[in-house]
Amino acid sequence: MAVQNIDVNMLMEMIQNKDRALAEFSKTNQQLTEQITQLTEQVTYLTQKLYGRKTEKSAVVLDGQLVIQEVAENLFNEAETYADPKAVEPEVFEQPLKKTRAGYKRKSFFENLPVKEMIYSLDTDGQGCPACGGKIKNVGKKFVRSEINFVPAQLSVLNIYQETCECPACKVRTGKTAFIEPKVPAPVLPHSYASASSIAYTMYQKYVQSVPLNRQEKDWKAMGLNLTKSTLSNWILQSSESWLSPIVDYMNKQLLTEKHLHMDETPIQVLQEPGRKNQTKSYMWVMANRSDSIHPIRVFRYAPGRSGEYAAKYLDGYDGYLHTDDYSGCEWHNKNTHFWRRKFPTLLCLT
Repeated sequence: MAVQNIDVNMLMEMIQNKDRALAEFSKTNQQLTEQITQLTEQVTYLTQKLYGRKTEKSAVVLDGQLVIQEVAENLFNEAETYADPKAVEPEVFEQPLKKTRAGYKRKSFFENLPVKEMIYSLDTDGQGCPACGGKIKNVGKKFVRSEINFVPAQLSVLNIYQETCECPACKVRTGKTAFIEPKVPAPVLPHSYASASSIAYTMYQKYVQSVPLNRQEKDWKAMGLNLTKSTLSNWILQSSESWLSPIVDYMNKQLLTEKHLHMDETPIQVLQEPGRKNQTKSYMWVMANRSDSIHPIRVFRYAPGRSGEYAAKYLDGYDGYLHTDDYSGCEWHNKNTHFWRRKFPTLLCLT
Protein backbone atom coordinates (compact mmCIF):
# COMPACT_ATOMS: atom_id res chain seq x y z
CA MET A 1 0.00 0.00 0.00
CA ALA A 2 2.85 2.36 0.75
CA VAL A 3 4.39 1.75 -2.66
CA GLN A 4 1.08 2.47 -4.38
CA ASN A 5 0.68 5.75 -2.47
CA ILE A 6 4.17 6.84 -3.49
CA ASP A 7 3.52 6.00 -7.14
CA VAL A 8 0.25 7.97 -7.18
CA ASN A 9 1.88 10.98 -5.57
CA MET A 10 4.74 10.90 -8.04
CA LEU A 11 2.28 10.58 -10.90
CA MET A 12 0.25 13.58 -9.70
CA GLU A 13 3.44 15.62 -9.29
CA MET A 14 4.54 14.71 -12.84
CA ILE A 15 1.15 15.76 -14.21
CA GLN A 16 1.35 19.08 -12.41
CA ASN A 17 4.87 19.69 -13.68
CA LYS A 18 3.71 18.87 -17.21
CA ASP A 19 0.78 21.30 -16.95
CA ARG A 20 3.11 24.05 -15.73
CA ALA A 21 5.54 23.33 -18.56
CA LEU A 22 2.74 23.44 -21.15
CA ALA A 23 1.48 26.74 -19.77
CA GLU A 24 5.00 28.16 -19.92
CA PHE A 25 5.46 26.92 -23.50
CA SER A 26 2.10 28.41 -24.51
CA LYS A 27 3.04 31.77 -23.01
CA THR A 28 6.42 31.72 -24.77
CA ASN A 29 4.79 30.77 -28.05
CA GLN A 30 2.35 33.68 -27.78
CA GLN A 31 5.19 36.09 -27.08
CA LEU A 32 7.16 34.82 -30.07
CA THR A 33 4.09 35.09 -32.31
CA GLU A 34 3.55 38.71 -31.27
CA GLN A 35 7.23 39.44 -31.84
CA ILE A 36 7.08 37.91 -35.34
CA THR A 37 4.03 40.03 -36.14
CA GLN A 38 5.79 43.19 -34.98
CA LEU A 39 8.94 42.38 -36.95
CA THR A 40 6.89 41.59 -40.07
CA GLU A 41 5.14 44.95 -39.84
CA GLN A 42 8.46 46.72 -39.39
CA VAL A 43 9.98 44.92 -42.40
CA THR A 44 6.93 45.86 -44.50
CA TYR A 45 7.23 49.48 -43.43
CA LEU A 46 10.98 49.64 -44.06
CA THR A 47 10.61 47.94 -47.45
CA GLN A 48 7.96 50.45 -48.46
CA LYS A 49 10.11 53.30 -47.19
CA LEU A 50 13.14 52.03 -49.12
CA TYR A 51 11.54 51.02 -52.41
CA GLY A 52 8.16 52.76 -52.36
CA ARG A 53 7.21 56.20 -53.57
CA LYS A 54 9.15 58.91 -51.79
CA THR A 55 6.30 61.40 -51.93
CA GLU A 56 3.97 59.33 -49.79
CA LYS A 57 3.63 60.18 -46.15
CA SER A 58 5.57 57.72 -44.05
CA ALA A 59 4.06 55.44 -41.46
CA VAL A 60 4.94 55.68 -37.81
CA VAL A 61 5.80 52.58 -35.78
CA LEU A 62 4.50 52.66 -32.25
CA ASP A 63 4.97 49.58 -30.04
CA GLY A 64 5.24 47.35 -33.10
CA GLN A 65 2.02 48.62 -34.70
CA LEU A 66 1.87 50.69 -37.85
CA VAL A 67 -0.04 53.92 -37.51
CA ILE A 68 -0.55 55.39 -40.98
CA GLN A 69 -0.35 59.14 -40.62
CA GLU A 70 -2.42 59.75 -43.71
CA VAL A 71 -5.19 57.49 -42.45
CA ALA A 72 -5.08 59.07 -39.02
CA GLU A 73 -5.39 62.53 -40.55
CA ASN A 74 -7.96 61.84 -43.27
CA LEU A 75 -10.12 59.11 -41.79
CA PHE A 76 -11.05 60.28 -38.33
CA ASN A 77 -11.18 64.05 -38.63
CA GLU A 78 -11.73 64.61 -42.34
CA ALA A 79 -15.26 65.96 -41.83
CA GLU A 80 -14.06 68.39 -39.16
CA THR A 81 -11.13 69.48 -41.34
CA TYR A 82 -13.14 70.43 -44.42
CA ALA A 83 -16.33 71.58 -42.76
CA ASP A 84 -17.25 75.21 -43.36
CA PRO A 85 -20.11 76.59 -41.26
CA LYS A 86 -20.41 79.53 -43.67
CA ALA A 87 -20.86 77.31 -46.72
CA VAL A 88 -24.40 77.33 -48.08
CA GLU A 89 -25.73 74.80 -50.57
CA PRO A 90 -27.03 76.43 -53.76
CA GLU A 91 -30.78 76.67 -53.99
CA VAL A 92 -32.35 74.89 -56.94
CA PHE A 93 -35.53 76.33 -58.40
CA GLU A 94 -38.10 74.74 -60.69
CA GLN A 95 -38.05 77.68 -63.08
CA PRO A 96 -34.95 79.56 -64.37
CA LEU A 97 -34.30 82.83 -62.65
CA LYS A 98 -33.75 86.08 -64.47
CA LYS A 99 -30.19 87.08 -65.25
CA THR A 100 -30.49 90.05 -62.94
CA ARG A 101 -31.27 87.80 -60.00
CA ALA A 102 -28.45 86.47 -57.85
CA GLY A 103 -28.14 82.73 -58.31
CA TYR A 104 -29.28 82.65 -61.93
CA LYS A 105 -26.95 79.72 -62.70
CA ARG A 106 -28.33 77.59 -59.90
CA LYS A 107 -30.87 76.05 -62.26
CA SER A 108 -28.05 74.05 -63.90
CA PHE A 109 -26.98 72.38 -60.64
CA PHE A 110 -29.07 69.25 -61.32
CA GLU A 111 -29.07 69.40 -65.12
CA ASN A 112 -27.18 66.09 -65.55
CA LEU A 113 -29.36 64.09 -63.15
CA PRO A 114 -32.66 62.36 -63.89
CA VAL A 115 -35.61 63.91 -62.09
CA LYS A 116 -38.41 62.11 -60.28
CA GLU A 117 -41.32 63.61 -58.42
CA MET A 118 -42.76 62.70 -55.04
CA ILE A 119 -46.20 64.17 -54.41
CA TYR A 120 -47.78 64.19 -50.98
CA SER A 121 -51.53 64.22 -51.52
CA LEU A 122 -54.72 64.11 -49.50
CA ASP A 123 -57.46 61.50 -49.80
CA THR A 124 -60.13 63.72 -51.33
CA ASP A 125 -62.75 60.97 -51.05
CA GLY A 126 -62.14 59.87 -47.48
CA GLN A 127 -61.00 63.09 -45.85
CA GLY A 128 -63.02 66.22 -45.26
CA CYS A 129 -62.09 69.81 -44.49
CA PRO A 130 -60.56 70.04 -41.00
CA ALA A 131 -62.40 73.34 -40.41
CA CYS A 132 -65.96 72.55 -41.51
CA GLY A 133 -65.91 68.88 -42.53
CA GLY A 134 -66.97 69.68 -46.10
CA LYS A 135 -65.79 67.77 -49.19
CA ILE A 136 -62.39 68.82 -50.51
CA LYS A 137 -60.99 68.69 -54.05
CA ASN A 138 -57.55 68.89 -55.66
CA VAL A 139 -56.71 72.28 -57.23
CA GLY A 140 -52.99 71.87 -58.01
CA LYS A 141 -49.55 71.22 -56.52
CA LYS A 142 -46.85 73.45 -55.03
CA PHE A 143 -43.08 72.95 -55.26
CA VAL A 144 -41.51 72.57 -51.81
CA ARG A 145 -37.82 71.60 -52.25
CA SER A 146 -35.34 69.39 -54.11
CA GLU A 147 -33.28 66.62 -52.54
CA ILE A 148 -30.50 64.38 -53.84
CA ASN A 149 -31.82 60.83 -53.76
CA PHE A 150 -29.12 58.14 -53.56
CA VAL A 151 -29.93 54.59 -54.67
CA PRO A 152 -27.24 52.05 -53.67
CA ALA A 153 -25.96 49.56 -56.22
CA GLN A 154 -28.29 46.61 -56.61
CA LEU A 155 -27.59 43.18 -58.08
CA SER A 156 -30.01 41.09 -60.07
CA VAL A 157 -29.84 37.94 -62.14
CA LEU A 158 -30.58 38.39 -65.82
CA ASN A 159 -31.89 35.15 -67.29
CA ILE A 160 -31.47 35.26 -71.06
CA TYR A 161 -33.91 33.30 -73.20
CA GLN A 162 -34.15 32.78 -76.93
CA GLU A 163 -37.57 32.61 -78.50
CA THR A 164 -38.22 29.88 -81.03
CA CYS A 165 -40.60 30.49 -83.92
CA GLU A 166 -41.73 28.36 -86.80
CA CYS A 167 -42.97 29.04 -90.31
CA PRO A 168 -46.29 27.27 -90.99
CA ALA A 169 -46.00 27.99 -94.74
CA CYS A 170 -42.64 26.21 -94.94
CA LYS A 171 -44.06 23.32 -92.96
CA VAL A 172 -46.93 22.93 -95.46
CA ARG A 173 -44.62 23.33 -98.44
CA THR A 174 -41.82 21.00 -97.31
CA GLY A 175 -43.56 18.83 -94.79
CA LYS A 176 -40.86 19.72 -92.21
CA THR A 177 -40.97 22.13 -89.32
CA ALA A 178 -38.80 25.18 -89.96
CA PHE A 179 -37.60 26.81 -86.74
CA ILE A 180 -36.45 30.44 -86.68
CA GLU A 181 -34.53 31.88 -83.70
CA PRO A 182 -33.21 35.41 -83.07
CA LYS A 183 -29.49 36.01 -82.73
CA VAL A 184 -28.25 36.24 -79.14
CA PRO A 185 -25.07 38.26 -78.44
CA ALA A 186 -22.10 36.21 -77.27
CA PRO A 187 -21.11 36.53 -73.59
CA VAL A 188 -18.29 38.85 -72.62
CA LEU A 189 -16.36 35.86 -71.25
CA PRO A 190 -17.11 32.26 -72.31
CA HIS A 191 -18.57 30.04 -69.60
CA SER A 192 -18.86 32.97 -67.20
CA TYR A 193 -21.79 34.73 -65.58
CA ALA A 194 -19.97 38.06 -65.76
CA SER A 195 -21.70 40.81 -67.72
CA ALA A 196 -20.19 43.85 -69.37
CA SER A 197 -21.60 46.06 -66.62
CA SER A 198 -20.19 43.95 -63.75
CA ILE A 199 -16.73 43.78 -65.35
CA ALA A 200 -16.73 47.50 -66.11
CA TYR A 201 -17.73 48.25 -62.52
CA THR A 202 -14.91 46.05 -61.17
CA MET A 203 -12.34 47.77 -63.38
CA TYR A 204 -13.67 51.22 -62.52
CA GLN A 205 -13.42 50.52 -58.79
CA LYS A 206 -9.93 49.07 -59.16
CA TYR A 207 -8.22 51.48 -61.56
CA VAL A 208 -10.19 54.72 -61.15
CA GLN A 209 -11.30 54.62 -57.52
CA SER A 210 -8.22 52.62 -56.34
CA VAL A 211 -10.32 50.06 -54.46
CA PRO A 212 -8.32 46.83 -53.92
CA LEU A 213 -9.91 43.56 -54.97
CA ASN A 214 -10.08 42.24 -51.41
CA ARG A 215 -12.22 45.25 -50.46
CA GLN A 216 -14.32 44.80 -53.58
CA GLU A 217 -14.86 41.21 -52.52
CA LYS A 218 -16.42 42.47 -49.28
CA ASP A 219 -18.58 44.96 -51.21
CA TRP A 220 -19.94 42.23 -53.49
CA LYS A 221 -20.69 40.06 -50.46
CA ALA A 222 -22.53 42.95 -48.80
CA MET A 223 -24.67 43.25 -51.94
CA GLY A 224 -25.58 39.55 -51.71
CA LEU A 225 -23.06 37.77 -53.95
CA ASN A 226 -20.03 35.82 -52.73
CA LEU A 227 -17.44 36.71 -55.37
CA THR A 228 -13.80 35.96 -54.56
CA LYS A 229 -10.96 38.27 -55.51
CA SER A 230 -9.54 35.48 -57.71
CA THR A 231 -12.76 35.55 -59.75
CA LEU A 232 -12.57 39.34 -60.02
CA SER A 233 -8.94 39.02 -61.12
CA ASN A 234 -9.93 36.56 -63.83
CA TRP A 235 -12.61 38.95 -65.04
CA ILE A 236 -10.07 41.76 -65.36
CA LEU A 237 -7.32 39.72 -67.03
CA GLN A 238 -9.48 37.75 -69.45
CA SER A 239 -11.61 40.68 -70.56
CA SER A 240 -8.49 42.85 -70.96
CA GLU A 241 -6.85 40.22 -73.12
CA SER A 242 -9.96 39.59 -75.24
CA TRP A 243 -11.44 43.07 -75.56
CA LEU A 244 -8.96 45.78 -74.55
CA SER A 245 -5.66 44.49 -75.98
CA PRO A 246 -6.89 44.75 -79.61
CA ILE A 247 -7.93 48.35 -78.92
CA VAL A 248 -4.50 49.16 -77.47
CA ASP A 249 -2.81 47.56 -80.49
CA TYR A 250 -4.94 49.64 -82.83
CA MET A 251 -4.14 52.82 -80.90
CA ASN A 252 -0.44 51.93 -81.07
CA LYS A 253 -0.68 51.60 -84.86
CA GLN A 254 -2.36 54.98 -85.04
CA LEU A 255 0.45 56.51 -82.97
CA LEU A 256 3.07 55.22 -85.40
CA THR A 257 1.39 57.19 -88.19
CA GLU A 258 1.82 60.50 -86.32
CA LYS A 259 4.46 62.97 -87.40
CA HIS A 260 5.49 63.82 -83.83
CA LEU A 261 5.70 61.50 -80.83
CA HIS A 262 6.73 61.81 -77.20
CA MET A 263 8.23 58.86 -75.34
CA ASP A 264 9.43 58.27 -71.80
CA GLU A 265 9.84 55.48 -69.25
CA THR A 266 9.21 55.44 -65.52
CA PRO A 267 10.12 52.81 -62.90
CA ILE A 268 7.38 50.81 -61.20
CA GLN A 269 7.37 48.05 -58.62
CA VAL A 270 5.69 44.77 -59.55
CA LEU A 271 4.87 42.31 -56.78
CA GLN A 272 4.99 38.53 -57.14
CA GLU A 273 6.31 38.63 -60.69
CA PRO A 274 7.58 35.15 -61.69
CA GLY A 275 11.37 34.91 -61.56
CA ARG A 276 11.87 38.43 -60.16
CA LYS A 277 12.18 39.82 -56.66
CA ASN A 278 9.64 42.35 -55.44
CA GLN A 279 12.41 44.95 -55.07
CA THR A 280 13.48 44.58 -58.72
CA LYS A 281 12.74 47.65 -60.82
CA SER A 282 10.39 47.31 -63.74
CA TYR A 283 9.41 50.04 -66.18
CA MET A 284 6.33 51.46 -67.79
CA TRP A 285 6.98 52.94 -71.23
CA VAL A 286 4.55 55.57 -72.41
CA MET A 287 4.08 56.92 -75.93
CA ALA A 288 1.95 59.95 -76.71
CA ASN A 289 1.14 62.15 -79.65
CA ARG A 290 0.78 65.92 -79.44
CA SER A 291 -1.67 67.26 -76.89
CA ASP A 292 -3.42 69.30 -79.60
CA SER A 293 -4.00 66.27 -81.80
CA ILE A 294 -7.51 65.59 -83.04
CA HIS A 295 -7.42 62.25 -81.20
CA PRO A 296 -4.94 62.44 -78.27
CA ILE A 297 -3.55 58.98 -77.55
CA ARG A 298 -1.51 57.69 -74.61
CA VAL A 299 -0.27 54.11 -74.75
CA PHE A 300 1.45 52.46 -71.78
CA ARG A 301 3.62 49.38 -72.30
CA TYR A 302 5.14 47.31 -69.51
CA ALA A 303 8.74 46.12 -69.77
CA PRO A 304 11.07 44.45 -67.26
CA GLY A 305 13.86 46.91 -68.17
CA ARG A 306 14.67 50.27 -69.75
CA SER A 307 17.15 49.27 -72.46
CA GLY A 308 16.80 50.64 -75.96
CA GLU A 309 15.55 47.30 -77.30
CA TYR A 310 12.13 47.98 -75.77
CA ALA A 311 11.92 51.42 -77.37
CA ALA A 312 12.97 49.89 -80.69
CA LYS A 313 10.29 47.24 -80.35
CA TYR A 314 7.48 49.67 -79.52
CA LEU A 315 8.51 52.15 -82.26
CA ASP A 316 9.29 49.60 -84.96
CA GLY A 317 8.72 51.23 -88.35
CA TYR A 318 8.24 54.77 -87.06
CA ASP A 319 9.97 57.44 -89.15
CA GLY A 320 8.55 60.64 -87.65
CA TYR A 321 9.99 63.04 -85.08
CA LEU A 322 10.61 61.51 -81.65
CA HIS A 323 10.87 63.70 -78.53
CA THR A 324 12.46 62.11 -75.43
CA ASP A 325 14.65 62.99 -72.48
CA ASP A 326 18.42 62.58 -72.65
CA TYR A 327 18.38 58.90 -71.70
CA SER A 328 20.73 57.00 -74.01
CA GLY A 329 18.39 54.02 -74.34
CA CYS A 330 16.47 55.81 -77.09
CA GLU A 331 19.54 56.80 -79.13
CA TRP A 332 18.89 54.03 -81.63
CA HIS A 333 16.38 56.31 -83.37
CA ASN A 334 17.25 58.35 -86.45
CA LYS A 335 19.56 61.16 -85.33
CA ASN A 336 17.90 63.57 -87.75
CA THR A 337 14.44 63.06 -86.26
CA HIS A 338 15.28 62.48 -82.58
CA PHE A 339 15.13 65.40 -80.19
CA TRP A 340 16.20 65.41 -76.54
CA ARG A 341 15.06 67.47 -73.60
CA ARG A 342 18.23 68.71 -71.96
CA LYS A 343 18.90 71.12 -69.14
CA PHE A 344 20.25 74.47 -70.26
CA PRO A 345 23.21 75.86 -68.27
CA THR A 346 22.60 78.91 -66.14
CA LEU A 347 24.11 82.06 -67.61
CA LEU A 348 25.29 84.85 -65.36
CA CYS A 349 25.15 88.32 -66.87
CA LEU A 350 27.80 90.57 -65.39
CA THR A 351 27.48 94.31 -65.88
